[in-house]
Amino acid sequence: MTTIAIPHSRTKAAFLWTLKIITAALFLMAGLSKLAGAAAMVQLFAAIGVGQWFRYVTGAIEVVAAALLLVPALAFFGAALLIPTMVGAIFTHLFIVGGNPSMPIALLASATAIAWMKWSER
Repeated sequence: MTTIAIPHSRTKAAFLWTLKIITAALFLMAGLSKLAGAAAMVQLFAAIGVGQWFRYVTGAIEVVAAALLLVPALAFFGAALLIPTMVGAIFTHLFIVGGNPSMPIALLASATAIAWMKWSER
């Protein structure tokens, strides 16, 4: 029986694309729910106390960054845009609204991994 070795670069590329697609989908859903005015998002941003304009800005950042993740030449910039957004979300969960920050932490890890992998391709 013979096995076919898959080149490391193909495996890395497949992993990166999978990570980008999943991350983009999650941010697209989150961003669109903010822009659409989902009740949970309106309540969350009311609790933050900055104003609903911040919900629109955050939603727009998430939607634009999700689109950028799917364009190979722009994926680094999409991920780089999401990193401070998720740091802010983690701090917001920890110090302002409470709740479990595990999803923002996971999304921060994902965005950081994408940014690092895209940066290392250069």
